[in-house]
Amino acid sequence: MKKTLYLFICMIITFGNGIAQNLEKQAPQGFDVVRNDIPKGKIDTISYNSKTVGVTRKAIIYTPPSYSKSKKYPVLYLLHGIGGDEKEWLTHGQPQVILDNMYADGKLEPMIVVMPNGRAMKDDRATGNIMAPDKVEAFATFEKDLLNDLIPFIEKKYPVLKDRENRAIAGLSMGGGQSLNFGLGNLDKFAWVGGFSSAPNTKEPSVLVPDPQAAKDKLKLLFISCGDADNLIRFSERTHEYLVENDVPHIYYIEPGVHDFKVWKNGLYMFSKLLFKPVDQAEFKEYSMGSKHL
Repeated sequence: MKKTLYLFICMIITFGNGIAQNLEKQAPQGFDVVRNDIPKGKIDTISYNSKTVGVTRKAIIYTPPSYSKSKKYPVLYLLHGIGGDEKEWLTHGQPQVILDNMYADGKLEPMIVVMPNGRAMKDDRATGNIMAPDKVEAFATFEKDLLNDLIPFIEKKYPVLKDRENRAIAGLSMGGGQSLNFGLGNLDKFAWVGGFSSAPNTKEPSVLVPDPQAAKDKLKLLFISCGDADNLIRFSERTHEYLVENDVPHIYYIEPGVHDFKVWKNGLYMFSKLLFKPVDQAEFKEYSMGSKHL
């Protein structure tokens, strides 16, 4: 009897370790390198009327290789940092390359990706003093522009699924703070939320998640990532600590790195491959590459 019980326990341990070992904990080598032998998605620039700002604004759209107007797609809104604009991800992160490769490897659900300018003001260029109060405030104003102007435009122009379960938001640095603020502040609009190296614009945890039970009930995935040597890690860490205290399921993904696109590209890979498909919350604690901040 004891021998049988011992063997059973060993099988459980082995099986559990196998799951952890098979879990992809970082993007594979070459994930962001152009492959010429695979189908490619398409990049377009669109213009939409912003009643919030009072001007016509631009955004960049990525549609997947299999894109067809006869099918409806979920949408990921992907936000940039304080020194960037709608082109920042495209210029420095090459999300179209990362996503093309993921589609070719069967790791991604077909989705439309929208990369807007998160600085909602008439002159939304990333010029001059990017830390000027009016420019910083414009990142908060973008919440209204996103909800009232951009999302309705995308849902009118593209064949997209319009329910919260098929809408995600994520971003880097300032855009990470925006994503947490807007996503967690509008659980009726977003079920998938990701903040990569979120900046000081991130609201206090108790303001971000005033109703932990609502977050538990409505979120499909909350993904918080940061480089372990990032000077801004405290803003991710305090959110993580609050979520743990209040038993809100989430992935806290800490990896070796600083405040740069190496971390953010890996964050995009790790986050996007989980989107719009069943997520096993039991695996959330296995995702982080490091244990220093867990």
